[in-house]
Amino acid sequence: MLINPLIAGPAADPWMIFHDGAYYFCESRKSRTIHVRKAKHFLDIGQDNGVQVWAPPQRGMNSRSIWAPELHFIDGRWFIYYAADNGKNANHRMWVLESRTSDPQGEYICRGCLETDGWAIDGTPFLADDGQLYFIWSGWPGKVDGKQNLYIAPMSNPYTLSSKRVLISEPTESWERFEMAINEGPQVLRRDGKLFIIYSASASWTMHYCLGMLELTGSNLLDATSWKKVGPVFEKNELFWGVGHCSFVKSPCQMEDWILFHAKTDKSDGWLDRRVHAQRFEWDLNGRPNFGRPTGFLPARADKMAA
Repeated sequence: MLINPLIAGPAADPWMIFHDGAYYFCESRKSRTIHVRKAKHFLDIGQDNGVQVWAPPQRGMNSRSIWAPELHFIDGRWFIYYAADNGKNANHRMWVLESRTSDPQGEYICRGCLETDGWAIDGTPFLADDGQLYFIWSGWPGKVDGKQNLYIAPMSNPYTLSSKRVLISEPTESWERFEMAINEGPQVLRRDGKLFIIYSASASWTMHYCLGMLELTGSNLLDATSWKKVGPVFEKNELFWGVGHCSFVKSPCQMEDWILFHAKTDKSDGWLDRRVHAQRFEWDLNGRPNFGRPTGFLPARADKMAA
C-alpha cells in the first residue's frame, strides 16, 4: 500500500503527460521557474528532482506569477503553456514556449502571448476528432476581477488563436461560488467517442475548491448549448480539502485511468498546504467518469507489475 501525496508541498496544479515510455511532470516552482520531472512510472515522479527548462525575464509582461504550466506534444514539437503577468494580476495572460530540440527537458524559446482578449490563466490545448486544434482557458468576462468563466477558441497553430473567444461555462451553481465565482483549470478527458471538460470551481485558497464537469452533448464545440454541466464530481471529505486542478494519465499497462489533483491538508484558507495526489478512477455504465472520493492511500503496484 502506497500513501499519497506523490509530491509534498507546497505543490499544486499537477500536469503530466506520457510519451515514448516515460512520464513527464511539468510544474512551476515558487511561481517563478518552470521545471520538468521524468519517471518510468508516474507514481515515482516525486523521486525525480526535475530539470529547470525555463526562467522568465527579469522584467516584462511574463516576468512574474508563473502559474500552472502544461507540457504538450503537438506536430512533433514540445510546447509549454503557462500563465504569467508583470506583477499586476490584471495583466495575467497565457504564454507559449516551444522546444528547440526533441527533448521535453531541453531548451525552450518563447513564442509569445496568446491573444485571448483579456485576462487569462490555466489554458490547455487539445486536438478534436476532426483534426482541429482548440484552446480552452479561464478568463474574466471584463477587465475587473470578480468572476472567472471558461472560454474556447480554435487555433491556427500551437501558438495562435484563429478567432475570438467563445464562452462555454460560467459559475452559476452554488458549489462554483464559494468565496468567489470561479471556473478554472479546464482539462479534456475522452473515452469511447465522448468528450468531457473537467474543471475546478470556487476559490482555490478555500476548502470548498472542487471539480465540475462539462459533457459535450451537441456537435459544435463553439456553442455553449452543446455543453452540459454536472457537479461537483470530486470534492472535499473528512481527510482532504480544496480538492481540484487535475490532469489525467493512464497506467503503464494502459489499462487503468488515473487522476492527478492537488488537495489541502488544512481547512483554513491558503495555498501553501497544497499537495499533489494520484488516484485511480472508473467509468459508469453511461460512459462518464466516476472519480469517487479523495483518498490518502494508493493500491499496491499491481498496475506496475502488469506494465
